[in-house]
Amino acid sequence: MKNLFFVSVALGIFSGTSISVKAQTSVNIMRLSGDVTEKIPARFIEGIEMRPGTNTPAKARKVTGKEMNSSIETCSALQFKYAQLMNVEVESLSNLPLFNFIEEWWATRYHYGGTSKSGIDCSAYCGTLVAQVWGVKTPRTARAMYSVAEKIDRQNLMEGDLVFFNTRGGVSHVGVYLGNGYFTHASTGNGVTINNLEENYYKTKFIIGGRITANTNIICNE
Repeated sequence: MKNLFFVSVALGIFSGTSISVKAQTSVNIMRLSGDVTEKIPARFIEGIEMRPGTNTPAKARKVTGKEMNSSIETCSALQFKYAQLMNVEVESLSNLPLFNFIEEWWATRYHYGGTSKSGIDCSAYCGTLVAQVWGVKTPRTARAMYSVAEKIDRQNLMEGDLVFFNTRGGVSHVGVYLGNGYFTHASTGNGVTINNLEENYYKTKFIIGGRITANTNIICNE
């Protein structure tokens, strides 16, 4: 019985010691791990941005507070609307009279020979736009505009240039170039709208661009 008692006590002592040792070992490991592992604060690299769909960082353009205030915060809802429509940066749409004019005439129905908001044709729309936004007078018809305009290749088109199309034989349609391939015009199907020169229909019908300035000799009776 005595022997059994001593065995039990011994087992209890060794069992407790084992548990204590294991616990102490775990604590020591945790402390050791904490001592060895250095906590490195997160650092942000300035001038780096990740572009969606890539794993390569690209250098970002630095924008000062002054630039931010003048480029983004001062932009109107109209600029955001047309920047999204034309897939360009909102700051690039600085000609507010141009986009106010387009917005005012948007969806006006096409009417051959028309010159008002009850109905307008392509040349009347473009002529009115160029006159009101840039103060430049143009002939009445698309063909007459083409005859007096300085011819401009597509890659050299600038905002305000005319774009001519052959939709039914010869020069029969005209629009005003906006940038990034987009132009505004009075279309027979949708009225006053915006399209892109890369669209299949207009890509095949496009002839050339034209530039009319205040110094262009205009034949007013055409």
